[in-house]
Amino acid sequence: MRCEELFYETYGKEAGGIAFAPYRVCPIGAQSDHNLGKITGLAIDKGIYIAYNPSQNGAVELQSMQFAQHVKWSAGEPDGKAGDWADYLRGATWALNKAYKLSAGICGVIEGTLPVGGLSSSAAVILAFLEALSRVNGIRLTPQELIDIAYDAEKNYVGINLGKLDQNCEVLSVKDRLLYLDCVDGSYELIPAGPAMKPYKIALFFSGLERCLTGSKYNVRVDELRAGVYALKALSGADYGSFSTTNARDVSFEVYRQYKDRLPAAWAKRCEHWYTEFRCVEEGAEAWRRGDIEAFGRLSFESGWSSIYNWESGAPEQIRLYEIMRETGGIYGGRFSGAGFKGFCIALIDPAKAGYIQERVEREYLTSFPEMKGKYGFFLCESTDGIEARYGAESEK
Repeated sequence: MRCEELFYETYGKEAGGIAFAPYRVCPIGAQSDHNLGKITGLAIDKGIYIAYNPSQNGAVELQSMQFAQHVKWSAGEPDGKAGDWADYLRGATWALNKAYKLSAGICGVIEGTLPVGGLSSSAAVILAFLEALSRVNGIRLTPQELIDIAYDAEKNYVGINLGKLDQNCEVLSVKDRLLYLDCVDGSYELIPAGPAMKPYKIALFFSGLERCLTGSKYNVRVDELRAGVYALKALSGADYGSFSTTNARDVSFEVYRQYKDRLPAAWAKRCEHWYTEFRCVEEGAEAWRRGDIEAFGRLSFESGWSSIYNWESGAPEQIRLYEIMRETGGIYGGRFSGAGFKGFCIALIDPAKAGYIQERVEREYLTSFPEMKGKYGFFLCESTDGIEARYGAESEK
């Protein structure tokens, strides 16, 4: 790994440890976890690596192979936010300090194996960093602690109105099983593919967009959904309580159908996405259980459509990729990944048609966006174990 080479060049010694957290894909269930919906997810065999050694002075000193600046702070007293890429890791230090007293720091080099955008690299880098920082301090975090501390860092330190999809998927996933998670209580199932399941691989289509000014709309969309649900409570005569604790899971689909026409159009669309996504996840889990990847794929395409037209996210480049995917034989289903304002589209595909899919999608996409030549990318992946399964395997050795 390149991070090991750069570590040696920087510090003149071999890295004593390598921490890893996988990226994830969410075929169905996007933009519902923050309001206690249900999700499906798969960890993939690409992710974030950190080559590290303990530091003797308690300092955290990091450099990233994706970003220019070196960063440094105290493991015991993390600094305030600096507005840079390392805020996620300052937040992780802050959140871990609330549960454990930290004395040792780390010096490390971070390597992401894919471009940034929609595969939850933020959660992956936090989780890999927590693994490294915990180990040098003699701490063994439980899976739930990993999930909760990583979530606390990103939501309450960085300030993203996220749910726990990313952290759960990257910690709990098991290779070749679909994570089916209920965000209302954290209960989950790892569903093996039914015996009739056709072969599949996970294809990633990188749009070439690494940054987009519309990314700030993520929090706005969550607030619009919450506002719609808050209004539904009032319209139905329910006790609507405080806005900040309102969730779509509090209001039944029947109540939504009864009062949706009285909501502002934007709020109604956000609610429509959440409720249809909830149905798609439940149907998708059953399709996976019986091994019907075509049905599962159709539901993933439906999820992608709703994200575009009801959630109203997606840069033009990603929307075009989604349209091309729907027109390409051998793709069972897919959608853009993450909030949809930059980064990747993901798909489940027939491995026998991977070459054709790669060639056709690239040709059609670059015809629409020729300026993305040299930036667009195609990556073929498989599902993999999350952090907990990897830890378990290490413990048994």
